[in-house]
Amino acid sequence: MIKTSPEQDYSYWSMSIPDLLRQFNKNQKPQQYQQTGLTTAEANLRLSKYGKNLLKSKRETNSISLLISQFKSPIIIIFIFTSILSYFLGQIEDALIILSIVVASGILGFWQEKGATDAVTKLLAIVQLKSIVLRDETDCSIPFEDVVPGDIIMLKSGDNIPADCMIINSKEV
Repeated sequence: MIKTSPEQDYSYWSMSIPDLLRQFNKNQKPQQYQQTGLTTAEANLRLSKYGKNLLKSKRETNSISLLISQFKSPIIIIFIFTSILSYFLGQIEDALIILSIVVASGILGFWQEKGATDAVTKLLAIVQLKSIVLRDETDCSIPFEDVVPGDIIMLKSGDNIPADCMIINSKEV
């Protein structure tokens, strides 16, 4: 498989294999490139040119926005409105009870969600997906984020695919 460039017109799937291989490595014949892959130096150049192979993550949520999001639920808004209405109708005790329940619920929800978010962040830092690519005529195991356009990716049954690819060769196992 070969990872494609973000600068392409995204019609690589309609190209012939020799044309596609020629586009990614102008210095070698397609057959030779298919057996040697990229050089480490060329891969590093492409990594600096195109950047890491990462999905754009959702924006980071800080503690304040996470706490505020606890009070955006429709039922919580109804309870807050009920508390305000109770206050203006002279039922201050009822308003305070409803408001204290809403605040306690929001703080507990914040605490649980913050803990879950921190746990997921720690797990993602531990787990690192790797891919086998052909570099300098050898199979190398590299992190998914280091796969660059033009890499020949070696896949076997059950492997995760690290990027948009085109199958250039397959065997039935």
